[in-house]
Amino acid sequence: MNDLQDETPEAVMDAAIARHDLVGAVVCVAQDGQQVWQRSVGLADRDNVCPMQEDTIFLLASVTKPVVAAAAMKLVEQNVLHLEDPVSRWLPSFRPELRDGSAPEITVRHLLTHMSGLSYRFSESMHSPYHALNVSDGLDQPGLPLEENLSRLVQVPLRFVPGTRWRYSLAMDVLGGVMSAATGEKLPKLVEDIILSPLNMIDTGFSVVDHKRLAVPYACDGKGIVKISDGMTVAMGAEKVIFAPSRLDNSASYPSGGAGMAGTAGDILRFLEAIRMFGRGILSKDTVAAMVAEQVPAGTRGLSAGKAFGYGWGIISDPEAAISPLSPGSLQWGGVYGHNWFIDPLRKLSCVILTNTTPEGMSGRFVQDMQKAICRSFEVRQDEF
Repeated sequence: MNDLQDETPEAVMDAAIARHDLVGAVVCVAQDGQQVWQRSVGLADRDNVCPMQEDTIFLLASVTKPVVAAAAMKLVEQNVLHLEDPVSRWLPSFRPELRDGSAPEITVRHLLTHMSGLSYRFSESMHSPYHALNVSDGLDQPGLPLEENLSRLVQVPLRFVPGTRWRYSLAMDVLGGVMSAATGEKLPKLVEDIILSPLNMIDTGFSVVDHKRLAVPYACDGKGIVKISDGMTVAMGAEKVIFAPSRLDNSASYPSGGAGMAGTAGDILRFLEAIRMFGRGILSKDTVAAMVAEQVPAGTRGLSAGKAFGYGWGIISDPEAAISPLSPGSLQWGGVYGHNWFIDPLRKLSCVILTNTTPEGMSGRFVQDMQKAICRSFEVRQDEF
């Protein structure tokens, strides 16, 4: 980027397509309660030359997490769940042990903050029990029931005593099971009733509502961009993620609380704006205040520099240390199919970046450039505070 024109959000999107870093993308921005910008570029389906549309549906991967976390916190509001409830209260057979054979309690709070001692298969070595036991990350193995995956996961030793460290994990999948057990309701119905319906998120859920609008997922394999097929392993640095895009088409697949939803950028933007406006329509102000607070402080072992964690999302604690253009206190996370989102409270901004190309659309140059361009384009004057 050499001049101011090159730094606009439009220019960033066009440049990523021209470089063949992305197949397609949709970006939505809201400021101070109003959608102020939306644009789609590239192709939703490269083979059939189908243009990306603003209402294209994406496999959301970890964009699922904040939605499920919000639903869980509504159950806490209603005294159906409590943050200090042990998981074993609702899932009696789920008592994973440390390597010394002891079985410390994992609580709902530990699950929401990723301090449970659990991990993800994709971040473990090939010699790990996660691989030996074929634990699913909620992205693969169509038709796998939750009970079976939990029976595998419970056999894996905890990485640490719950509450002592942070580690990204299958905690939200476990939480989905807890939520269902506590209510007697299936997770998709809970999320529909608590979050999706009140916010009119009609294109989002644990199944694909319109396959004609579904984006085909792609991955950069170092040589080019290839279509992701069931069983494909995609290397992302030291991590290796196994995908199965057809997973949501199999009704026997368990609803992954950490990765199991599909939806549109517009729907996710409405959700983010509800959170930015302290729960309007779905949660109380006090609940959202707790969710956006640093429940896991910056500097906790396992967290990246300058970043903290709340209930369901990362928090930019120190933008300089985090190398981020976002304001202190901003919420941010992504999705392994190629997504990123943020809420910047100082700028009164919410932004959704959904692409069909991983890992570029999750953590590549495009995301960094897009965040910078959006923050520059939609600054809030100091006299507005």
